[in-house]
Amino acid sequence: MKRRWTYWLMTVVVGLLLAACASIGSPEGGPRDYTPPQVVKSSPAPGSVNFKGNKVEITFDEIVNLKDQQKKVIISPAPKTQPLIRTVGKKITVEFRDELEENTTYVIDFSNAIEDNNESNQLDGYTFAFSTGDQIDTLAVSGIVLRANDLEPMQHVIVGLHSNLDDTAFTRLPLERVSRTNDRGQFTIRNLKPGNYHVFALNDVDGDYRMARTEDIAFLDEIIVPTTSEYTSQDTIFTYDRRVDTVMTATHTLYLPNNLLLCMFNEGYRSHYVKQTTRPEAHKLHVLFGAPNDTLPQMEVLRPAVHERDWCRVERDENNDSLFYWITDSAIIKTDTIIVAMTYLRTDTADQLEQVTDTIRFGYRKPAAQVKEEQKKAKEKEDRAKRLAELLEKQEKAAEQGKELNEGELEEIKELQHVDPNEIPKLKMELAKSGTIDVGDSIILKFDAPIASIDPGGVRLEIKRDTLWIPVEGTSAPRLANEGDPMRYWIPFTTLPDSTYRLTIDSAAVTSVYGLHNDPLKKELKVRGLEQYANVYIKVNVRDNAFVELLSSGEKIVRTVPVTGGIAQFINVTPGNYYLRLTIDSNGNGKWDTGNYLNHLQPEEVYYYPKRLRLRANWDMDEDWNIYQTALDLQKPEDIKRNKPEKAKNKVEKKQQQSDEEEEDDEFSTGFNNTYTGDKYNDTKNKKKSNRLNNRQQL
Repeated sequence: MKRRWTYWLMTVVVGLLLAACASIGSPEGGPRDYTPPQVVKSSPAPGSVNFKGNKVEITFDEIVNLKDQQKKVIISPAPKTQPLIRTVGKKITVEFRDELEENTTYVIDFSNAIEDNNESNQLDGYTFAFSTGDQIDTLAVSGIVLRANDLEPMQHVIVGLHSNLDDTAFTRLPLERVSRTNDRGQFTIRNLKPGNYHVFALNDVDGDYRMARTEDIAFLDEIIVPTTSEYTSQDTIFTYDRRVDTVMTATHTLYLPNNLLLCMFNEGYRSHYVKQTTRPEAHKLHVLFGAPNDTLPQMEVLRPAVHERDWCRVERDENNDSLFYWITDSAIIKTDTIIVAMTYLRTDTADQLEQVTDTIRFGYRKPAAQVKEEQKKAKEKEDRAKRLAELLEKQEKAAEQGKELNEGELEEIKELQHVDPNEIPKLKMELAKSGTIDVGDSIILKFDAPIASIDPGGVRLEIKRDTLWIPVEGTSAPRLANEGDPMRYWIPFTTLPDSTYRLTIDSAAVTSVYGLHNDPLKKELKVRGLEQYANVYIKVNVRDNAFVELLSSGEKIVRTVPVTGGIAQFINVTPGNYYLRLTIDSNGNGKWDTGNYLNHLQPEEVYYYPKRLRLRANWDMDEDWNIYQTALDLQKPEDIKRNKPEKAKNKVEKKQQQSDEEEEDDEFSTGFNNTYTGDKYNDTKNKKKSNRLNNRQQL
């Protein structure tokens, strides 16, 4: 009996051991690390003076990495040779390869480039300063950089100071003390010495810490003087029963100015030169300039020598920097190489415009595939003609003998004599917008070549009255919609809401400069009724000399209206979500204008309405807009802001984890009942309290 119990006991023990071995698992990794790296020590110590070495070593409490080092880390004053910055384990080393200046405070600004190796927790806004002299500078200024035309925060651009107050210092000398903006466009320039400064922002493409006319810049007209201000604060310690225990008073230093606003712009400077000349097709030349032109260049055809005086039609954009010359002279089209003497304005070495004349060769060779296809079609046409001639000759001989060809041969003759309409070259024509159009829309016709003539009698516009189509009075032949585009025409008439129109264009009513004609066109166009639109009336605290733009969710301009008497009106707007942008139009030209540093001209001011407009059909919206009520950096709605702050991985995950763990106690995690009074916190709190009481009663 004893042996039997011993046997069973050993069996159970062995089974338990085997089960334990079979369920081997990975050990728990512990809680998620949300703490950024911390500095343990450094050589030299932060804020050291009389530093004589050339290497800075900073040691952290865990393994670290540098992310986007070239974009985020900046050293001030800027060394001539970029220092060698390395990370090895827990240590960051900055080795200067130039001799450090005497009696100078150096600042290494890491921004948020430092992060730990495992979880990528960022050490935000870390800087390290030391001095090669007996004292270290301690003043600071701060602010924000926004893009002038759309208030986007300018991320990771340079902001710097000059104690040399000469206007040319920004263009001749490197910035003396620099920092970079963070991902919100904010900056702090630290460790400044007392003095007077000019402040600049620079998107330093060439890395020389000074302005180039092609770079994005910002500047303040006024001189800034860094100062400090002392202020006190009180912290109260309470007992467990909410009685005051201790009031602690602390003194703090405020570094001023701390609210600098720099609006960054690009002067739009571009050198005038011929960027590209091509002949994309036998009948078309393309000339691309490096900058906009006030006037068109003069083009004189040298080869072929014999040609028509009016040999082309010009297609151009609004800046006159991209020009297409549609050749209308067949002699020029047939020439393999066209030689043109072009007279235009070019920027010289002194950055001045000079008139020059260049001889330009435009060669053209058909693509091999096109040549092959044309040869194939020519061969097919030749074979068809040859076969048709044979059948007609056979038919003639048969007729002389009083006979006829069989049905198959007669059918083949008909087929060979038939001309396929698709083989006849046609002028392509289409409507820019068809189907349903909006009140105020124009009927735009688009062609694939410049137009020589339009027969007014071949174009008819009718309106539907009950079941009848009645000609629209007051319409005329289509006209050029844009002087620079010889292929877009519009039909001048005023659309009536909730109406249906029919546009009819007869075959061959339109002729291109190449003698091609259009196919017939018949389209019905329905205009929306007024009840399908919304109207917006914006009252702003600007009387005149301003305009307001209605923007789509993609920040595209939907419509622009002037401010008249403090009111901006958008009538008959398609329902949807929109945004508003106001521009102070200083020169009254109806568009936003950039700044100019040499002329001390700031870009025109821009403001955003901080809310989204949700427009509904058959609805009027009246809004009051004080453009100065909301701080400029907070005006642009997040929905359309593109330069958004980096989403720190640790913060997002920590917030998500807290949300999951505290979902039961989160007063905003559930919906509201029908007794919601507007006090979100207390309504939800009371609802949860009521739910808990109900649960207890049920138990």
